[in-house]
Amino acid sequence: MKFGTSGLRGLVTDLQGRVSALYTQAFAQHLIEVGTVRHGGTVLVARDFRSSSPDIAATCIGALKRSGLEPIDCGAIPTPALALYGLRLKAPALMITGSHIPDDRNGIKFYRPDGEIDKQDEAGITAIAAELGKGDIDFTPDTAPDQSAEAAALFLERNAHLLPAGALAGLRVGVYQHSTVARDLAVQILEHYGAEVVALGRSSHFIPVDTEAVSAETIDLLKGWTKQHSLDAIVSADGDGDRPLVADETGEPLRGDLLGLIAARFLKAAVVVTPVTSNSGIEAAGSFEVSRTKVGSPFVIAAMDDALRSGKAGVMGFEANGGLLTGSAFGINGGVLDPLPTRDSFLPMLAVLSLSAEQKKPLSLIAAAFGLPFAAADRLEHFPVETSAALMAHLRSSQDNLAAFLAPIGRIANKSDIDGLRVTLADGRIVHFRPSGNAPEMRCYVEASNEDEAKALLGEGLGLVRAWAAQAR
Repeated sequence: MKFGTSGLRGLVTDLQGRVSALYTQAFAQHLIEVGTVRHGGTVLVARDFRSSSPDIAATCIGALKRSGLEPIDCGAIPTPALALYGLRLKAPALMITGSHIPDDRNGIKFYRPDGEIDKQDEAGITAIAAELGKGDIDFTPDTAPDQSAEAAALFLERNAHLLPAGALAGLRVGVYQHSTVARDLAVQILEHYGAEVVALGRSSHFIPVDTEAVSAETIDLLKGWTKQHSLDAIVSADGDGDRPLVADETGEPLRGDLLGLIAARFLKAAVVVTPVTSNSGIEAAGSFEVSRTKVGSPFVIAAMDDALRSGKAGVMGFEANGGLLTGSAFGINGGVLDPLPTRDSFLPMLAVLSLSAEQKKPLSLIAAAFGLPFAAADRLEHFPVETSAALMAHLRSSQDNLAAFLAPIGRIANKSDIDGLRVTLADGRIVHFRPSGNAPEMRCYVEASNEDEAKALLGEGLGLVRAWAAQAR
């Protein structure tokens, strides 16, 4: 088990039972040692809909009780709803979720009372787990008082005041419900603003939806539904509801970083923090200051904190997957939106839909009007971590290796090694290779002047990775 870009992740067969109890106990001990929580303090536990999550949640609740803490069961709710409830109660929290990865994998996201744990916390928890793991670990499951209704109600209240009453009237919006824990709240909030909502694709089994690399199968569903139901848009989210998916009136998904950019304008942000994987046109697309980071919410949060410590206001962040984080309070719709420094899928959804309703334009035209370089992303699944590491080591070892690897698609103009390898080619196209931080996947991000060029470059980039891996076997 290891911490990735967002929480602890691994195979269910490894995480269930002893390991989930071990890391929960280590988390509890870490909180007590650093003075974040006292014995007898409250800790919140929530989960997504994947098949292993209820069992892992029960194991974590038992481990928290044996650690001298008082767990509260928040049920199956979105991660941002759990984080918001934790901030309100000043309580740490655990979210049992593997986000967008397949059902045979799962994970745990850990929260302090003030938000997500950081890299120092991860190191502290890992060290404690290493010591505790030398002994016996009791992983007997248990139950806790249920406050899922209270947590969901608080999140509904937050989102019910972002837009004027009736702001989405006239829009016909599909909600691809699949197995995301955001599915019912999304319908409630959209209907609250006057949208006509069509619920689509609700599933009793877990479906992994990656909002950053939407599968061809998912896009086919979206395109079919928009035509069948005459929809203005379709919205959805990943498994734990912290990454948005918004498709236009044709069923074509909008890029997550475009959603983040629209949300930044919606909030009138002064400082925008986003990873290096977000579109290179972000800097020229607004009047805000842009700070680039490595991929992962801990890095975005750390950069937001740096901006706040320097006295800046209007600080927010977003990732290329569309998840939005607010570091400072924002004045909005005559009220104040309190900070929520964890990924949220609801605010960017509402910002984009309200722009469409306000301008009375289809989402495809709104997206095109921003004039961003066309970006695309995809991943090779079940790609061994060892192979990813070997490839990245080979490419980083010399400029000649990198040049030879990329020779079939172009010459190198410059490169960035902030997170993975991001190469700008001589003709201005961009190709970025990055192993996933929490799954056996190799990701590729590209930018080009038009859609056809971007899709071709993406295919070529992934093809180079496949060919290298085959030769290295």
